[in-house]
Amino acid sequence: MKAMISATARYLPEKIITNADLEKIVDTNDEWIRTRTGISERRMVAPGQATADMGTRAVQKILDKTGISPDEIDIIILATITPDLPFPATAALIQNNLGAKNAWGFDLSGACTGFLYALEAGAKFVESGKYSKVIVIGADTMSAILNYEDRNTCILFGDGAGAVLLEPSEDDSGIIDAKLHIDGNGAQFLYMPAGGSLKPTSHETVANKEHYVIQDGQAVFKVAAKGMADVSLEILERNNFSGSDVKLFIPHQANKRIIDVSARRCGFTEEQVVLNIGKYGNTTGATIPIGIDESVENGRLVKGDLLLLAAFGAGYTWGSTLIRW
Repeated sequence: MKAMISATARYLPEKIITNADLEKIVDTNDEWIRTRTGISERRMVAPGQATADMGTRAVQKILDKTGISPDEIDIIILATITPDLPFPATAALIQNNLGAKNAWGFDLSGACTGFLYALEAGAKFVESGKYSKVIVIGADTMSAILNYEDRNTCILFGDGAGAVLLEPSEDDSGIIDAKLHIDGNGAQFLYMPAGGSLKPTSHETVANKEHYVIQDGQAVFKVAAKGMADVSLEILERNNFSGSDVKLFIPHQANKRIIDVSARRCGFTEEQVVLNIGKYGNTTGATIPIGIDESVENGRLVKGDLLLLAAFGAGYTWGSTLIRW
């Protein structure tokens, strides 16, 4: 039995933060941002809005599209590094918002690769034969952990959510394979210093601004470009495919230059690559499901197509998933 993605949805907050907006609060400019990252604008949640709200809205769209009742949902898996609260799980808040009284679920922390981790976990639950409707969400409120005085990080990220419904496949469509990795040696290059059990919140950690994203951009760029390209080639070769067999490549939207390197290594044309970083920035766990939903909506992804997903994130985490749509 294979697990297939039977429905998709996305949610982006209404508020748009342009590069011109950032010019007013930090030492940067539109040309510098676009040249180095490919980003022109990103979204930001409204006051009082956070990850659970965005995730709930994305899932509700799936229910509206499919006519499925919340009672039919078996599991909710949320990939996020920005939960509403340290506990309980934000998946529980989403479950309650939806009224999915028969579902259980959990949060999964895999940073930018989190959605691929969650997708693999959800697929295995479906493949077990015990569960028939699994919701997988990627959602992050990155604006909550950004230092808007740090031009190296605040320009990169945006808020958003994407979700998919996994069900048993009745034909050859479905998730074919996944290749996932983690390497804690990379933890020092992309992390948030305080707020965990190692360095609990204190007046000192707040004063030192240790509750924001810290990134060594050059170090991350080098390993991300190679890692995402390598794992994409490996999963294609393992399944006897080449770049020309792939209809659509949806990479994690962290940096246009990283995406370009991966696309060239795999031999993809521009028409094969989904690129939406310009209007959303890096929404971390949400970038890939947002890209999937947009591709379905605009007709770039149709039944029978071979879809390749790839991501690289903090941890380090990285991986690739191959799907027959």
